[in-house]
Amino acid sequence: MTKTLYAEFTVKAGSEARVAEMMVELTRHVRNEPGNELFLPYTREENPREYFVFEVYRDEAAFQAHITADYGARFNEELARHIEGDASELTWLNPVL
Repeated sequence: MTKTLYAEFTVKAGSEARVAEMMVELTRHVRNEPGNELFLPYTREENPREYFVFEVYRDEAAFQAHITADYGARFNEELARHIEGDASELTWLNPVL
């Protein structure tokens, strides 16, 4: 069964370069994970600080391994410092049902 993760967030002014680096780093990690079919971060042309990220896994085991991966927590912790709004609103790693 295919599983999908989705995230949406706006980057603080001045954090654009660091978040872009983080997305490149995360892409390298995630694309090499077993079971990963897609990792796609992108921004809107009209607001390049607004990110949308999709991840798709082809099976439950790969999905669970990803969302419990150690680097995910560290990544989220840093990302939370670079986004606008309450960090608890960050939807990163939430599955699309």
